[in-house]
Amino acid sequence: MTISLNWLKEYIDINLPAEEISNLLTSLGLEVEGMEEVESIKGGLEGVVVGEVKECWRHPNADKLSLTKVDIGTGDLLQIVCGAPNVAAGQRVLVATVGTTLYPTGSEPLTLKLGKIRGEESQGMICASDELGLSEDHSGILVLPADTAIGTTGRDYFKLEKDIVYEIGLTPNRSDATCHLGVARDLAAALQVQFGQTSGVKMPSVENFKVNNNSLPVAVMVENTEACPRYAGVTIKGVTIGESPDWLKKRLLSIGVRPISNVVDITNFILHELGQPLHAFDLDEIAGQKIIVKTLPEGTKFQSLDERERSLSDHDLMICDGDSNGMCIGGVFGGATSGVKDTTKNIFLESAHFNAKWIRRSSTRHDLRTDAAKVFEKGSDPNICVYALKRAAAMIVELAGGEIASEVVDVYPNPIENQLITVSFDYVNRLIGMEIPKEKINEILSALEMKIMAETSDSFTVSVPTDKADVTRPADVVEEILRVFGLDNVPAPAQIRSSMVASEKPDPNAVRNTVADFLAANGFNEVMNLSLSQSAFHKEILPKETSELVFVNNTSNVQLDIMRPTMLFSGLEAVVNNQNRQQSDLKLFEFGKTYHPIADSTASNPQSTIRNPQYIEPQHLTLFLTGQRWPESWRNKEKVSADFFTLKSFVGNVLTRLGVGSGFQETAVKDEVLAYGIKYHRGPQDLVVFGKVQPKVCKKMGVRGEVFYADLNWDALLAAAKKQSISFAELNKYPTVRRDLAVVIGKSVKFSDLAAVAKKVGKKLLKDINLFDVFEDETKLGEGKKSYALSFSFEDPTRTLQDKEVDAVMNELIEAFEGKLGALIRR
Repeated sequence: MTISLNWLKEYIDINLPAEEISNLLTSLGLEVEGMEEVESIKGGLEGVVVGEVKECWRHPNADKLSLTKVDIGTGDLLQIVCGAPNVAAGQRVLVATVGTTLYPTGSEPLTLKLGKIRGEESQGMICASDELGLSEDHSGILVLPADTAIGTTGRDYFKLEKDIVYEIGLTPNRSDATCHLGVARDLAAALQVQFGQTSGVKMPSVENFKVNNNSLPVAVMVENTEACPRYAGVTIKGVTIGESPDWLKKRLLSIGVRPISNVVDITNFILHELGQPLHAFDLDEIAGQKIIVKTLPEGTKFQSLDERERSLSDHDLMICDGDSNGMCIGGVFGGATSGVKDTTKNIFLESAHFNAKWIRRSSTRHDLRTDAAKVFEKGSDPNICVYALKRAAAMIVELAGGEIASEVVDVYPNPIENQLITVSFDYVNRLIGMEIPKEKINEILSALEMKIMAETSDSFTVSVPTDKADVTRPADVVEEILRVFGLDNVPAPAQIRSSMVASEKPDPNAVRNTVADFLAANGFNEVMNLSLSQSAFHKEILPKETSELVFVNNTSNVQLDIMRPTMLFSGLEAVVNNQNRQQSDLKLFEFGKTYHPIADSTASNPQSTIRNPQYIEPQHLTLFLTGQRWPESWRNKEKVSADFFTLKSFVGNVLTRLGVGSGFQETAVKDEVLAYGIKYHRGPQDLVVFGKVQPKVCKKMGVRGEVFYADLNWDALLAAAKKQSISFAELNKYPTVRRDLAVVIGKSVKFSDLAAVAKKVGKKLLKDINLFDVFEDETKLGEGKKSYALSFSFEDPTRTLQDKEVDAVMNELIEAFEGKLGALIRR
């Protein structure tokens, strides 16, 4: 949100330096994210001066251009080529001289250079309103009053003022600070309490609001009072739509709002002044001179102001005419035909209070994040509607002419009263951490316009204004007190007390960081995806019963409607996101949780922490590989793609790092997720499942190329790691003996089968077994056969092994391979 200091000064007396105001705003919970000195018109019209057109004649080479001689008070006449149809001798105009940078409305900045146009030299530009950034009008040059002094700078002519604007990172709970007056109230309270200033907030007067007659009454019917608790309006007859006065345009431009027309600019001004969104309807477009606030049937078509046809939900609140035709999505966006146009003569001005939830849902559903919607979804003040309406109506009569032609219509069936909250003084002091005198608490609450309704020696009851939608409990009242009292005024305690806590070993965070460091050192990048996912994935890609999903009511993004039951889709979305940005060689890992109803036995995990008795939240570590195995480099000229065995090596190294590198079973996997893969498990307890993601899954997710995916059961691995003990052994001082063996086996025999047999036979002396080559050729080996080249390492920690001992073990291995696995030894 953008706040103008000059605008603020209309409501409060504040003479602090801009930097100190910034600090004060931040201490009040209005964090200043940026501060900038600006001009009320961008560029400050430097280099723009008032001149008089002394001569004007048709350009000899272009019928639509004119040559002029302009006096800007320097003693020399400037020759300027002008294309405006209304230029004439004797006019006082605004001239941008050579070297001036202009900031035209809706265009890129333009720096003027000396040049020729159709063969004639042009020494500047006679400016139209849009070329100066004042409006969008490009119908002709801006002609000034005849008595305007020649040589007057553009800055002096428009009485431009410098301003300080603050960009405030407004949090969702601060419904009371969505406008200049809201911020002014906070500052005034702090100035009274911390600086002893006695003046408060100067509220704009509405005394000049006057109903002239009741010739154009509009009936209002609110059918949905839940979505629209209050609806007020008034009719103004005989307005003239035109340009806003300079002071109004300056106010809007200072906060980055583009002026449009007097009526529209006034509604925008009131929004940023009072925090009350307004909407002006062309009264002649309202059938039956009747307003109906209601919802329309699901799928009803609506042409919005941006000329898009939108399909309405039956939960979109609509402002309709007497024939129930939608004119506006209430509190969100206007319609294509019902708004104010250049030809509008009569208007109906709306000022309403809408339910924050209804507005947030409609705004998100239609992706319309308008300024009005942002205010309503935080919770607008229901009791400022009529005041804002009168303020705006009076300004329209003043600036656009016309007369107020109806009484104020105010449909407010259930008035919203100030909330009463009782707070104990002890609670205030305990939460803040120091004792604040009761008199000071009373002073702060009074400065915040929070009236104390009752007080005892122990507590007080305060009336909370309706603009503070977030103040609903005693802790919120304490927060209000502390904001104004000042956090810096709370002393740091002389003593800091802490409790000794014994943490479990190994520390889960330390283990996680160790694995994360290992993966990062091996070229992986960590991703942090949302725990929210789309139920559509489990309808269209990997079908699941709805009873297996955990649904959430996510009003900010209706597509993300479940807690993820698998880490797969969020990881694939990260892959797609990177591929769409030309990052195709990826190694990603993520620590996270999945979410399942307790009845979903497929996700049952005794180690997972059950946050809710109805659900379980098992922890996972997932790995994703796609693209090339190694980064592009002059040392890696051969492009080798990441594959299943690349992933397997990383999985094995992670398990080894956790001390769980052995003692598990392997099972081949092929299902709807993996085209092929392996599962490591200990009995029924899965440790990790990894393999190649099914191509059809990748295709439906928009992934290009193969993806290899590992899902490690982090809860189970942590539990297994806790059972591991660290042992140390002296390095063997006796030499290792190596033997190689080539075996021909059936394709169904795995290396793990050979390793298991070898370890049983040579368990006393066999230190290691390694597969270093695989050969497959049915013409040489026979159908269904493959050849493994194995190496065996033998050691004895007490002595040097003799060849005959090693040969004896090798002979036993050969017999075991032949007898148990049907192997043929290649000699």
